[in-house]
Amino acid sequence: MSETTVNAHPDRLTKVSSILVSQARPTDEKSPYFELAKRYNIKVDFRPFIEIQGVSFKDFRKQKINILDHTAIIFTSRNAVDHFFRICKEARIEVPADMKYFCITEQTAIYLQKYIVIRKRKIFSGQKTAADLLELIKKHKSEKFLFPCSDKRRNDIPEFMGTNDLHLTEAVMYETVSADLSDLEDVYYDILAFFSPSGIKSLFDNFPDFQQNKTRIAAFGPTTAKAVTDAGLILDIQAPLPNAPSMSGALELYIKKVNGL
Repeated sequence: MSETTVNAHPDRLTKVSSILVSQARPTDEKSPYFELAKRYNIKVDFRPFIEIQGVSFKDFRKQKINILDHTAIIFTSRNAVDHFFRICKEARIEVPADMKYFCITEQTAIYLQKYIVIRKRKIFSGQKTAADLLELIKKHKSEKFLFPCSDKRRNDIPEFMGTNDLHLTEAVMYETVSADLSDLEDVYYDILAFFSPSGIKSLFDNFPDFQQNKTRIAAFGPTTAKAVTDAGLILDIQAPLPNAPSMSGALELYIKKVNGL
């Protein structure tokens, strides 16, 4: 088995000239995807396959959650921040000044200033991962935590909180839905790069009769890889790799192989 591909059949190891990345175009012009396109003279396009939609206040109320029963909020994304404060506004709730905020990264913590004066609040932030954040949370076991999240979220935080007997209320405040991709119906790419099972679902929501044929599929992470194979597709490129921790790195290794570089 190759380091860069799950399926190594010669019929599939053909030259790559185009890639569709199922995410928004990077704002950083130094993104490795742009370097990839330039270095190997290939077309790299970007198109989000999923969209975030806020849960209506009416539907949120059905969850029977009292925000003010909690003393701390866990934020794992900017979407969570936006929709938490949207719900508070619609519910006419003024968040107490002594509310604590636990943010997955410093960037997320800084984003809070869109809604509050952060220098006057108790804000804790991890470095990059949920594991960092959970170490902080362990030091505040007496808090009653509210976790604004999507209808599709990772299990690490709820499982950790349950294992450590910490008070956690999950509040679904936004949803992940399939984007409209109908304009791509007659567009062909050599590689489609996916980053979540929701991306695979969107592919089939938009194109129920999708036939993979010679299109290579790249997947980031084990859950995305499983979604690819569960959908009956061939997984050609899996990231991260020991020598390529990013999707762009795994794509580059594959391109070098099949383009004879």
